[in-house]
Amino acid sequence: MTRIYKLVSRADWNAAEASGVFNGAAIDIADGFIHFSTAEQVEETGAKYFAGRTDLLLVAVDAAALGEALKWEVSRGGALFPHLYASLPFAKVARVDPLSIGANGRHDFSNILE
Repeated sequence: MTRIYKLVSRADWNAAEASGVFNGAAIDIADGFIHFSTAEQVEETGAKYFAGRTDLLLVAVDAAALGEALKWEVSRGGALFPHLYASLPFAKVARVDPLSIGANGRHDFSNILE
């Protein structure tokens, strides 16, 4: 099983809860797909795009549950990143964890990545 991850603000996630589906953050909507990262990529994603943000959640999803709408595409540094070309139903979410800032000033992913 391949677990993939989405960094999302509490506000965006809470707004989506009412409808039972997450359509993406503003950047996802602009790009036409929901950006995900693998366990190996998510820490760099956090540091590059979300540094210092204290309002983040880490949403975990089993990649296989997303079917053909999930595409693995070349992105940062030539690596393949998972992109979801559909909305994310809450029923497909494996877990949601708050993301704190560690003593080193970076997001603390310990004990929440699988």
